[in-house]
Amino acid sequence: MSRQANKPSDRMPPTFEREAAAHARGFAPVAGCDEAGRGPWAGPVVAAAVILDPGCVPRGLDDSKRLTPKRREELFAEICACSEVAVALAPPSRIARDNILHASLWALARAVCALPRTPRMVFVDGPYRPPLDEKLEVEAIVGGDGLVVSIAAASIVAKVTRDCLMSRLGAAFPAYGFERHKGYGTGFHAEMLKRYGPTPHHRANWEPVIAVRGPVAVED
Repeated sequence: MSRQANKPSDRMPPTFEREAAAHARGFAPVAGCDEAGRGPWAGPVVAAAVILDPGCVPRGLDDSKRLTPKRREELFAEICACSEVAVALAPPSRIARDNILHASLWALARAVCALPRTPRMVFVDGPYRPPLDEKLEVEAIVGGDGLVVSIAAASIVAKVTRDCLMSRLGAAFPAYGFERHKGYGTGFHAEMLKRYGPTPHHRANWEPVIAVRGPVAVED
């Protein structure tokens, strides 16, 4: 038998097991939430919350980072066609005021609260609970976008939405190439930032932005 045959099987995709268990305990509807864009130098953090229909869960849902852009867009359309979806943004001004962690949690809470129905149970990617009603059942799951299918769906919605927004910023500020790097730190982005300075969509308290503009006072 070859060494390849002795290797462990591939990673299991996210499942609906946690959602089904919550339903069995009387917690329905169940939402998954996740965000995209914590690391870039520019643009908002985009949070999404999704309540999947148990009878219409799109096949192939996975952590958005494991999918091609084309597949993400296909699944985005399927999710929106048969699920309850909400999106919220934390703009650069909010990130500068609150810091990236608290701005992300704030956006996640707003996305959950914007759903058409109030969920009884919320699964969130990561170790932190968003600032939601304490009476609401919330489970924070590290690596949840690769384990829980509703979180995976939210990760796809957040990523596709943010990529679309950054492509629009690319059209508005063509020199910066936002449509290519989506605001993340690349050599080209650094060069354009030094050459032209930051746009209003750059994060004022990010080190590469401070380096070319200096610190900016943030209002409370």
